[in-house]
Amino acid sequence: MIQVETSRAKRLKSASHGVHEGLDKAIMAAKPFSSRETYAVFLRIQQMFHRDIAALYAAPELAALFPDLSGRRRYEQVKADLADLGAAPADETPVPRFVAGASVDLPTALGWLYVAEGSNLGAAFLIKAAAALGLSAQFGARHLAASPEGRANHWRRFTAALDAPDLTDEEEARVLAGASAAFTRVRGLVDVGFRHGAADPA
Repeated sequence: MIQVETSRAKRLKSASHGVHEGLDKAIMAAKPFSSRETYAVFLRIQQMFHRDIAALYAAPELAALFPDLSGRRRYEQVKADLADLGAAPADETPVPRFVAGASVDLPTALGWLYVAEGSNLGAAFLIKAAAALGLSAQFGARHLAASPEGRANHWRRFTAALDAPDLTDEEEARVLAGASAAFTRVRGLVDVGFRHGAADPA
């Protein structure tokens, strides 16, 4: 029997299952959609994560692989959501994980983008929860909105590009390390943000 090699996206999903599940549980335990105030904390967490990766969406190394990458950036949408609510943004003093204009390690960046794009795929039920707070894709929950082509198609387009490059075993390890670092970063933001309530996660 010929064994079909699992796609990179599926390998990442399997390898990161534990840390991903722990993050999801931590977010849900904080009840981010219980009020607009707690949702604003969630938005500041999103702001800091998307600020960390904002530079990737303009990186030429990645644009060659993902032609629609610039349109996937959600940092500005998160900031607009905060403004819609009249909520103060997080303090952006810390240097972001990826700096505009700096060279990018492709495998590491792929891992971080996998986490970012996967969160958009999983946002379908989050935007429904936001609707209970009077929020929508036009007000307060812009960054949770689906792509015009639909979440599933948007994800498939991303994973097809993610799976395309031929990488060495060492590079594959850096992809996984990047995804793990991204999940760990968000978990840290969640733990700090909701522990301090309105405090800026950084």
